[in-house]
Amino acid sequence: MKLGIVGATGEVGRKMLKVLEEYKVKVDEIRLFASERSAGKEMFFNGQKLIVEKLSEETLKEGFDYFLFSAGASVSKKFAPIAAESGATVIDNSSAFRMELDIPLVVPEINAHLLKEYRGIVANPNCSTIQMVLALYKLHERYKIKEIVVSTYQSVSGAGYKGINELLEQENGSKEFQIFPKQILHNVIPFIGSIEENGFTTEEMKMINETRKILNDPSINVFPTTVRVPVLYGHSESVFVTFEKEYESLDVVKQTIASGENVKVVDEIITPIDVEDSDITFVCRVRAFDTKSVMFWNVADNIRVGAATNAVRILVKHSAMNGVM
Repeated sequence: MKLGIVGATGEVGRKMLKVLEEYKVKVDEIRLFASERSAGKEMFFNGQKLIVEKLSEETLKEGFDYFLFSAGASVSKKFAPIAAESGATVIDNSSAFRMELDIPLVVPEINAHLLKEYRGIVANPNCSTIQMVLALYKLHERYKIKEIVVSTYQSVSGAGYKGINELLEQENGSKEFQIFPKQILHNVIPFIGSIEENGFTTEEMKMINETRKILNDPSINVFPTTVRVPVLYGHSESVFVTFEKEYESLDVVKQTIASGENVKVVDEIITPIDVEDSDITFVCRVRAFDTKSVMFWNVADNIRVGAATNAVRILVKHSAMNGVM
């Protein structure tokens, strides 16, 4: 397998390398790409020193089997189609292609069947969407979800290195803020992305549209509020969901959620610190007043579950389903 990583020096790109190592993905050749200012940097994969290259159109045509893209929507829109047209399968972490009708939006545990005999661009969903649908998809299969009300508590790493640095600089006394619309230290900001005409933010609209697409059900009503919190890693979500069918008991609900792949339901309280560097989506505080709705707390590592790990899982699943070695 010949693999390229675009955006290799960023927060998610570095984690992609780590996850590839941990999953023991067999790679014959791996090359790392980034912007001109990052070209020449040294990185390591399985003990092998790699030199980061400047991304160019010509290098995308050099017979790659896969590309993992995590360099932002503008880079993806320009370069991902070139790679795909040259025969590579591109797994893109940006928002550029997620809502394109002919491009699969994949969480492998839920809709890996879309990868069978598929070549081209595969979209990696938004971080907050991934962990929510992983906690919900088995419930949807069994009881059919009508409505989701979700409030997110998203860490600064969701904004990359710059978001992390802004929080750390404020901890050291800085009063400046550029990445977030207000000071994030000692604060919460109910605003991620930009405001659209309907009053929802772009981050909130991602959760609405992507959830419907991944669960293959446009009838689901989703009401999100996305909030930035002064946490380095790990997104948390308070989720309220209603169903068309009644469920048998809360114990059965817990068992149903836990039957999802890479999902764990626990009795203790789980926080972002507890899930850092984990590939599991955790659910706790499952509770209800009736048998057609339920609430729970959902936590996952946003850089892994919400980005790098999901992308690598797509690669592994696609490779296995389509005989790419």
